[in-house]
Amino acid sequence: MKRIAVLTSGGDAPGMNAAIRAVVRTGLDRGCEVFGVRNGYAGLISGLMDSLSARDVGGILQRGGTMLGSARSHEFETEAGRRTAIRHLRERDVEALVVIGGNGSQTGAHHLFQMGFPVVGVASTIDNDLYGSDITIGVDTALNIALEAIDRLKTTASSHQRAFLVEVMGRDCGYLALMAGLAGGAEAVVIPELETDPDAVAKELRTAYERGKPHALIVVAEGAKYNAEAMATHFRDHREALGFDLRVTTLGHVQRGGAPGAFDRILATRLGAGATEALARGEHGVLVGLIKGEVVTTPLCEIVGKKKPVDLHLLELSRVLAK
Repeated sequence: MKRIAVLTSGGDAPGMNAAIRAVVRTGLDRGCEVFGVRNGYAGLISGLMDSLSARDVGGILQRGGTMLGSARSHEFETEAGRRTAIRHLRERDVEALVVIGGNGSQTGAHHLFQMGFPVVGVASTIDNDLYGSDITIGVDTALNIALEAIDRLKTTASSHQRAFLVEVMGRDCGYLALMAGLAGGAEAVVIPELETDPDAVAKELRTAYERGKPHALIVVAEGAKYNAEAMATHFRDHREALGFDLRVTTLGHVQRGGAPGAFDRILATRLGAGATEALARGEHGVLVGLIKGEVVTTPLCEIVGKKKPVDLHLLELSRVLAK
């Protein structure tokens, strides 16, 4: 194999640049020319790709986001769009593609593989809802960013005897909310996977108040039916039931930004290197992930269309520990 390409797709995740760097430099070490595709699948359809040298990926290990960019592409969802993408790859004699991203990105990778183009995926999403990897690139950094914010909010909450409603990212998956709530000592965690009665949450806050707690914390995933806005609206009409004065903080995309931590840099490096190793073995149509501490591959056909569930036992544990 003489020429490969790499792209990042979907939401950016801290560590994506480290994965790009690993793909490029291990690919070069194996004698391949490596092309970087700009702006994800949209750039692939437009033919936006350049040959990358080892120096082109220098100094990006510690940077958040993705130097290659990412963009949505409705055209890629069509067979005609995917054929255009493959044509641009073949015009440059690219023999395989590495796709760094989450569920939607790997679904796109699987479509290309089904159309006969060699593809290897790299597991990267802060939601950690991708089968084929126990933890994905970006999760650890995003979780620690959320946790730092929660720790700071608890400090001011204790000073003023307040409750804080903190919304974290997670449109379809409550992993970040659950883990941030567990690690941050939240009185309640609200996730999309389990419908939550806001009156039950109010009761938890009132109970905490009556036990003499100086503060209370609710962590909410943005995709929950009662997200921060809906929950705050409900509580506004039932303020006396809470005991605490309530404040709302939405962390939003701040969780995606910033430098990746050591764990994500190392994970991304291992998975990026694992992608070029898989290609060297002639292995295509797979996702490279981390399972039980080992870099492994899982067929994309076993991953697409599925969402890894959160461990609801941890939700019950967070309730017990909040007492």
